[in-house]
Amino acid sequence: MQEMNQRALELGIPLALHLDLTYRCNERCVHCYLDHDDHGELTTAEIKSVLDQAAEAGTFFLTLSGGEVLMRRDFFEILEHARRLMFNVRIKSNGVMIGTREAQRIRALGVEHIQISVYSHRPGIHDAITKLPGSLKRTIEAIRFLKSQGLKVTIANVLMRGNSADHAGVQALARELGASYTLDPTITPKIDGDTSILALRIPGSELNTVFHTEALVGNVEEFCAPPPAAGEDVMEAYPCSAGHTALYITPYGDVTPCVQFPLPSGNIRRQKLIDIWRDSPELQNVRSIHAKDLPVCSTCSHVGTCTRCPGLAYMEGSMRGPSSADCEKSFQRTGIPSANMLRKERPKASGPLVHIQPLLSAGATAPSSPLPAEVTSVTFRDTSSQVALRLSD
Repeated sequence: MQEMNQRALELGIPLALHLDLTYRCNERCVHCYLDHDDHGELTTAEIKSVLDQAAEAGTFFLTLSGGEVLMRRDFFEILEHARRLMFNVRIKSNGVMIGTREAQRIRALGVEHIQISVYSHRPGIHDAITKLPGSLKRTIEAIRFLKSQGLKVTIANVLMRGNSADHAGVQALARELGASYTLDPTITPKIDGDTSILALRIPGSELNTVFHTEALVGNVEEFCAPPPAAGEDVMEAYPCSAGHTALYITPYGDVTPCVQFPLPSGNIRRQKLIDIWRDSPELQNVRSIHAKDLPVCSTCSHVGTCTRCPGLAYMEGSMRGPSSADCEKSFQRTGIPSANMLRKERPKASGPLVHIQPLLSAGATAPSSPLPAEVTSVTFRDTSSQVALRLSD
């Protein structure tokens, strides 16, 4: 995968596309940041055109998500078109609308991996978060259906005050179901700027505990070791794949470097995807940034190991600036303050970070360390003093 990404970088190819088909959803999760109304989603024909353009541009990896993707009645028509174009498709869903027939069709179309949201192993807690009675039961049934068809399933668990005691139970449930597991304690403001849901965040002090939990990170001593000195290769490196080999498109056709990097870079209703990819001034600006060009971070001892996200930095004011969230993460992991923290003369970053969307993790990396037997990779993403762990196969 690393070689493929490097080759795509050299050729200027958008190797991975994340496409949100809708922001509509059948659940009303207490922590959700989306506006679930339809404000003019891309039509079936428009989405097929986007997929055609992406295939022509060289895209191979396609993530379809929302909202809840199955809220679109044309979902399987879109999925069938995507597979006809030979995309490697990953789906994100809450699973509530997946029965035996849907699971069979997903597998028949050649999808290998689907991510399902589970917030607790206890129905009372999970259903209270989704505000949909019976949702945990239906989600677990969906996972069983999907596994019976041979699909790889990852359980995504967002950690918040209401379920903070349940992550071990959800991880055990994932093992029982034969699924991988992700833990994400990131709660973000709503896209309309409402920050009231930030009250759901777990206390920042728990971040240190997360980093020192062997079941999540493997060898704690190695994982939390001080960062090594950065070499020239580190200083010449790009922050992540966002805008370099990866791209995100909203349900309304807006293009940004990444789902977590809401820099407006074009709209596919007004421009061809390849023209946005090649000619967008915003994307060209993103691609100009090397670690050595970061005024503060280039002087930091964590520059080679920090999972600094340019999207989060952008939300704080500058894509070339520090991300206080990642500064906090590096500090809690190693006990060593970042250059940004020292500059501010305090050992902790503070203040809520407002950004549009969490996830996914384009290009994020974690320090190398042995992991539990059932875990093959770990990715960390956080906002303010929060962190997200992705444990996947």
